[in-house]
Amino acid sequence: MSHKTTPLVSICIPTYNGETFLEEALDSAISQSYPNIEVVVSDDASTDATLDIIKAYKHKTSIPISVYNHKPQGIGANWNHCVKQVKGDYIKFLFQDDLLHPECISKMMKMALSKPNVGLVYCKRHLLYSKTTPKIKDFMAFYGNLHTTWQSLKVEQGIMKGSSYLKDKNLLNAPKNKIGEPVAVLLKSTCFSEVGYFNEDLQQTLDYEYWYRIMKKYNIGFVNEVLVSFRLHDAQASVTNKAKAIPDHVLLYKSYYKNLFWHLHPKNKLKLLKLYHPLFKLLVSLKQKTNAR
Repeated sequence: MSHKTTPLVSICIPTYNGETFLEEALDSAISQSYPNIEVVVSDDASTDATLDIIKAYKHKTSIPISVYNHKPQGIGANWNHCVKQVKGDYIKFLFQDDLLHPECISKMMKMALSKPNVGLVYCKRHLLYSKTTPKIKDFMAFYGNLHTTWQSLKVEQGIMKGSSYLKDKNLLNAPKNKIGEPVAVLLKSTCFSEVGYFNEDLQQTLDYEYWYRIMKKYNIGFVNEVLVSFRLHDAQASVTNKAKAIPDHVLLYKSYYKNLFWHLHPKNKLKLLKLYHPLFKLLVSLKQKTNAR
């Protein structure tokens, strides 16, 4: 592939005090076999050496690296700010702790361009961790192979209609995120004009809430290879933010009810109706009062 004949891919790196692993992440970005990329960094007022590291990398590569400062307003705000700066036809997220394998973008782009209207391509990922703890073991057992957690989808076939994903009976079952973290996903830039941006009210679920919104409009591709490494910390492997997690999932289900309801499996429609439709809520309340007598 030549630079002139391939679409531009923007590697988006939202940062905040990422000096520990940032060099590894940047090395993986500039080592891609895909010939036409730019790197776009949105920094949330880092106070460590993050910006110095990025500045040094500008002299290590001919790949364009742009840095934009962002006033901290939450995770989603920084992601969206990063996306709004890109010039590319496609967007590849890379977080400061994670890694892209050398063929990652090439293989994901090959699938993205193989059929019309592919808005999202995802892949298997390798989990990086410094030591094995009970929390890490639990995370790996439950979240290690997300693509196998659909009930009826044969995602190994490659490209499928997004509507097929939304109609899967297991969509609302755990694990809730059956696509993966942002590092495991390639997005078509038009997704953001078609379905909007990340929901900035969400903290822990904003990635897959967005993946599922994309499914309304686009086909979805799965590359059955490990193309990225997601760095796992104990804090990620445990429910350390229970206070935030509960409101997050309330907002998440409300989003599903508002944006996805008519696309879902009947079982999942019923689940959401019981939670949010006024008549169903009244019936549930009456039943609970009757049972309490």
